[in-house]
Amino acid sequence: MFFNPSKTLFIITLISGTLITISSNSWLGAWMGLEINLLSFIPLMTNSNNLMSTEASLKYFLTQALASSILLFSVILLTMTNCIIFSFPESNTIMNLMVNSTLLLKMGAAPFHFWFPGVMEGLSWMNAFTLMTWQKIAPLMLISYCFINNFITYVILFSVIIGSLGGLNQTSLRKLMAYSSINHIGWMLAAMIISENYLIIYFSLYVFLSFSIILLMNFYNIFHLSQAFSNSNSPIIKFCLFTSLLSLGGLPPFLGFMPKWAIIQILIENNQLVLITTIVILTLITLYFYLRISYSAFMLANAEPNWTFNLNNRKLNYFILIPSAISITGLFLITLIFNMF
Repeated sequence: MFFNPSKTLFIITLISGTLITISSNSWLGAWMGLEINLLSFIPLMTNSNNLMSTEASLKYFLTQALASSILLFSVILLTMTNCIIFSFPESNTIMNLMVNSTLLLKMGAAPFHFWFPGVMEGLSWMNAFTLMTWQKIAPLMLISYCFINNFITYVILFSVIIGSLGGLNQTSLRKLMAYSSINHIGWMLAAMIISENYLIIYFSLYVFLSFSIILLMNFYNIFHLSQAFSNSNSPIIKFCLFTSLLSLGGLPPFLGFMPKWAIIQILIENNQLVLITTIVILTLITLYFYLRISYSAFMLANAEPNWTFNLNNRKLNYFILIPSAISITGLFLITLIFNMF
């Protein structure tokens, strides 16, 4: 992808659109950055080897165009009141709700998530990674300027519930990652209520954990659970893939538990006991279906004919296992470094 000049151009404009949005000092400038970002990502989504990519790009365009038009409408209303600033006055609660809703729709947070799993299913792994990570930066930053506490609290609960229940019966790993992303959006918004620093820490670790999983699945062309269970994959690949999934779910011995631990602690210190208790209980459902598929992969023998053993012509590349190793042992390493200093 990076050797194609047109794709390289679109990647540069994709990055530029996000940077324009987060560095803008007016809503109109932020909207312009979001549009540049949107129109740069759609050409990157198309893939001649994937018949579903055209459908996914059309779904993405229609949803984002709807959100952008409502956002622009809100900006025009604000212009009429001579108030193009990031801090909305209390009298403009309706416009504040409109802007919050459009940004959550752009990000794919529940209950505005209807497009997200379907679009993810039609993308390649690297495009899916971009949609799960980079495409969330601009909306998250804009929401942090103008969020309404009560509204965001409901969105957090919706995101965690739908992210947990939606992944229960999924066999497609892309949809599984999509519902996992919706669940993590709930945690990110909970971190944002307290401090932007916690949001940045959580988001950074989420990007790393997602990258460690998607790197493996992209390299070995794994798109469904049955492919991940296959005996034609190396046991090392199986171990790294499923332990990384457990890390993403937040199982305590792994690195993914650390950002959740920090948010649990800071929300308890800020007396958000009901919110954090509900989030933790619902997130256990996510951890349950990760444990269920990991148990099946580790403990159950899959019956396969002997001649399929060498079907996977990709040799084991130890370099791509480095992020997974850090994901698995990261919490121990951080604890050791913390104790040393």
